[in-house]
Amino acid sequence: MTDRGGVPRLALGLGYAGLLPPAACVAAVAGGDPGIRFTALALLYAYGAVILSFLGGIWWGLAARGGRAAPDWLWFAAVAPSLAAVATAWPWAVGLAWPAPSLIALGAAVLATLAVDRRLVALRLAPPDWMQLRVPLSLGLGTLLIAGAVL
Repeated sequence: MTDRGGVPRLALGLGYAGLLPPAACVAAVAGGDPGIRFTALALLYAYGAVILSFLGGIWWGLAARGGRAAPDWLWFAAVAPSLAAVATAWPWAVGLAWPAPSLIALGAAVLATLAVDRRLVALRLAPPDWMQLRVPLSLGLGTLLIAGAVL
């Protein structure tokens, strides 16, 4: 974010470009080719899990930057996304229903990150224009993950 306000174009461009891989996966699933369905869903799941963990890493960095001003809950919130991502792999790892439940859980978790981001802005640990970036990206990825599950 900038001192002048607003999200830098580069951040917006790269952020929106980050929605292209999951959008391509959902398009492949929607295309109906059974030969690529599993691969597309597995890639969609992996991308969602990586991004969810990445968001936790951002929060860890904001907590570290905030020092003593960072609330204790933020440190816990920062590790929760990685734990959630790993937990959603469990059904696949033990042969239960996958990927729909895992994709729905990941999508819901990505959408829920907005509550933490909003609180970080209110606490002034994240820049004031942070939500201009986080809302469309979290809504976009969360929606794509859930769409992959229901197609």
